[in-house]
Amino acid sequence: MRTYLLLLFCAALYGSNFVLGSLLLEAFPALHLSAYRLLVSSAFLLIYLVATRGLAKITFRDFVYLVPFVLIGMLLHQVSFFTGLQTTDATTASLILSLAPIFTALFARLFLKEPLTKRMVAGSNVALTGVFFVVGTGGRMSTAITEGVWIMFICMLALSGSMILMKKLTERMDAFVATVYTTVLGCISVYPVAVWSEPNVQLQPHFWWWVLLVGSALLIQGLCAVIWNAQIRKVGAAKASLFLNLQPFVAMILGYITLGTPISLTQVAGSVLIISGVVLATMQGQRTRKSEGDTLKISSAKR
Repeated sequence: MRTYLLLLFCAALYGSNFVLGSLLLEAFPALHLSAYRLLVSSAFLLIYLVATRGLAKITFRDFVYLVPFVLIGMLLHQVSFFTGLQTTDATTASLILSLAPIFTALFARLFLKEPLTKRMVAGSNVALTGVFFVVGTGGRMSTAITEGVWIMFICMLALSGSMILMKKLTERMDAFVATVYTTVLGCISVYPVAVWSEPNVQLQPHFWWWVLLVGSALLIQGLCAVIWNAQIRKVGAAKASLFLNLQPFVAMILGYITLGTPISLTQVAGSVLIISGVVLATMQGQRTRKSEGDTLKISSAKR
């Protein structure tokens, strides 16, 4: 339950990232925004690592998963996320990224040999139906497939692939150490791309824009990354990704609080489906372990 609550906490902040990202794009260029947030989170994580544990050695075999994760989970994901938000509204973007659990489950079955149970499939379908309720009919989503939609689809695939790579990476090294190194290397990879694609940028944002940028970087790309990567090792990539279905629900609530966007009954119904789907899929592991435990007890008693 503690693991699920932590994943729920991360999913809530990840959901707010769509709204915060859209707001920050009003003051910062897309790729520079990504680079600045990675710089803040990298500095924080690296200082904390050095102060508490010290730098850890990285072997050549670690780079087999570290480099692909940085290229896919940091560079491709970050660039496509903020580029896509420039031409796609936060609600539509949250819908597309909510497809990540389905693709993560498929990737986990192919590459990690994680079980794909009927209950997980059913839970994913129920939650995905809720996603379409929240951001489809209720959110009046446009059915036109724009360039931004395709970019967000690439972002979703990068996110799914990164969870598989992080699962393999945390089997070789501590989850926190993996988070620090991937974030730092991600910053190093994103910044040159930002300078090359968005040259001669003159920034003059208000002080509070910088506060929002630093705060979101520390919470979403710093704290949440540490928590999320640690929990993936415990419950697996497929099951952890199911919590991403909560993102549209959070985006809807945050939009109502900050922007006054009305919430329809259809959206409420969709939110209930999302939560029900996550519960349906995640309760499977607990019941299975309990049944296995009961079976072992009965077998021991017979002996």
